[in-house]
Amino acid sequence: MKIIDLRSDTVTEPTVEMRHAMADAVVGDDVYGEDPTVNRLESEAAEMFGMEAGLFVTSGSQGNLIALLTHTPRGNEVIIGDQSHIFLYEQGGLAAVGGIMHNALPVQADGTLELSAIEHAIRDEDDHFPRTRLIALENTQGTVGGVPLPADYTAKVAVLAQANGLILHIDGARIFNAVTSVGLSPEQTIKGADSMTFCLSKGLGAPAGSVLVGSRDFIKEARRNRKLLGGGMRQAGVLAAPGLIALHKMSQRLQDDHDNAAYLADCLKRLDEIDLLSQHTNFIFFELKDSAAVGGVELIECLKEQGIMISSYHGRDTTFRLVLHHWITRERVDIFVEALKKVLLG
Repeated sequence: MKIIDLRSDTVTEPTVEMRHAMADAVVGDDVYGEDPTVNRLESEAAEMFGMEAGLFVTSGSQGNLIALLTHTPRGNEVIIGDQSHIFLYEQGGLAAVGGIMHNALPVQADGTLELSAIEHAIRDEDDHFPRTRLIALENTQGTVGGVPLPADYTAKVAVLAQANGLILHIDGARIFNAVTSVGLSPEQTIKGADSMTFCLSKGLGAPAGSVLVGSRDFIKEARRNRKLLGGGMRQAGVLAAPGLIALHKMSQRLQDDHDNAAYLADCLKRLDEIDLLSQHTNFIFFELKDSAAVGGVELIECLKEQGIMISSYHGRDTTFRLVLHHWITRERVDIFVEALKKVLLG
């Protein structure tokens, strides 16, 4: 990639190794369960997270929706964060497709939902109320800066869920960033969860796809819901092959992204025109001060002219999110910082 693109880790392109794996992939009809590369990806992903089975899906949004449809009957309710991806960025699919209600709780600065708030949100058994069925967490929590959830917090939510007969689902789109940050195994990081979906693209660099993991019976029903949503693919091994490289190889290099993000954050701290808001894992949030020579829109355009892509966050002209990934090397971080200095100083 010649362009330095810091808008998201979704912009990563498959590596040369991935492209070769795609060309050489052994394939079959996955709807018949006959694609050996897909079967291997599903099995190895499940084993890595201590689950019985896995399901290859087209995207994280589809994986989350499949999970909620499978776990939660129509008219029931899920407890979810008000800043979570499922709540904000998946078109209300749980309601539009699943007829599922949401009870949105405030996401704290550390990415958690307060345990007492979760407990209070669980409905009593009453003919007037929808039944609470599921608790959904997000790890890492992107909207508050890529914050990883502590494993002991997830375990506490799991205990609370089990004590009340509820299911715990984790949107783990960037779960390997959390794994890298907390220093535990993938299985330990989500211990107690009933299901979890994670993305193979984003920082892992595969061209497409996510994997949903859970119990064997859950995945059997989830496969039916994948078909319902049009997610049954045929010779999908050409996508699963780079997914295997993402799973086993690219997941092991994420510390580089975290280190580069910390380095970039330190550089930004030294610029008088910028207020660094946060840096966690591969995410950085910063705000442009009034003393800058340009406004937010002009900053984006000036950097774009130099082959550098950034974007404002949530439509706030002076607030920006930078996301580090495989294609943003330390050298490219330095190029970005120098370009940013020139633009800010005018």
